Amino acid sequence: MGAITTDQQDIKREKILEAAHHRFLHYGYSKTTMNEIAGDISMSKALLYYYFPDKSELYIAVMRKLANDYLKLLTDNHMDDLRDVFIFQVNTHHEFIVKNYNFFDYFRLNEQNLPDTIWSIVEQIRLGEAFLLVNAIKAEIEKGGIRPLDNPDEIVDLLLDALHGVRVGAISHKKAKFPRMEHLDEIHTKRLLLIDIFIKGLKY
Repeated sequence: MGAITTDQQDIKREKILEAAHHRFLHYGYSKTTMNEIAGDISMSKALLYYYFPDKSELYIAVMRKLANDYLKLLTDNHMDDLRDVFIFQVNTHHEFIVKNYNFFDYFRLNEQNLPDTIWSIVEQIRLGEAFLLVNAIKAEIEKGGIRPLDNPDEIVDLLLDALHGVRVGAISHKKAKFPRMEHLDEIHTKRLLLIDIFIKGLKY
């Protein structure tokens, strides 16, 4: 009986996360209320608060689910070519941000005061990206496609910093911290160019 109850709780929790994601995505964090989310799935507000004590906890739970979905996309790729893997990571990241852009208004609103839980999810994403890229480099070394490297972890860490720096550089002169939608294509194009330079550098 307990297992059935747990399954039912999991189903309800998933429904809440889906409804909350839909609301946050279309209206942003600040314009979404717990009442609206409860109404979308015909659930009492009291029951919604049983699962998630406040809106920020619900937001973090949705973000964790999105992060897991994103990391699954990365790990499900089975490309062999080093450049293809790196381009895939940059493209997947770009598509993830574009698709969920309004969801991230929470970052724009709380940029100077993001909870530690959010930063831990961001770090989880970075570690997942690094794992993918480091493994791709190691596989390419084994195939003899690039020269041997003693420190692929450090090199990938530097690359991820550089890719982040492209975002900062692209928007800093525009007096914004989180990129506006119209900046995303510019950032994406520059990141693809950086990947090409990076891959060529590994081959000599």
